[in-house]
Amino acid sequence: MTRRYEVVYIFDSALDEEGTKGILSRFHALLATPEKAEPVTQSNHWGKRTLAFPIKRRDTGYYVVEQFETEPRLLAEFERAVKLEEKVIRYLLVVNEGEAPRPAAVARPFGDSDDEPGEVEE
Repeated sequence: MTRRYEVVYIFDSALDEEGTKGILSRFHALLATPEKAEPVTQSNHWGKRTLAFPIKRRDTGYYVVEQFETEPRLLAEFERAVKLEEKVIRYLLVVNEGEAPRPAAVARPFGDSDDEPGEVEE
């Protein structure tokens, strides 16, 4: 049975984007199953950010946030590979138990449509 997970990586900021993608593709291969060849459902590259405090003598890091689905038995080898990768400064892996986030409903001002005043559009 597959479960949904979310992981945040902080890579060394000296690493270029192609190097980051290469490392991520190795991590993705560890999460693949015969039923699900591409486990990653969403990947967001936030880019270089200043860290709140120095980590391993670095002030900046390259952030990547990914959501994926895989079997729990594959996580031990995945985490081992992430810990051994020198270019990963820090990471956080959590189980994504909630529903995928939906955009918030937006209230339209009175007079913009034929709806009743104060109705919220979904």
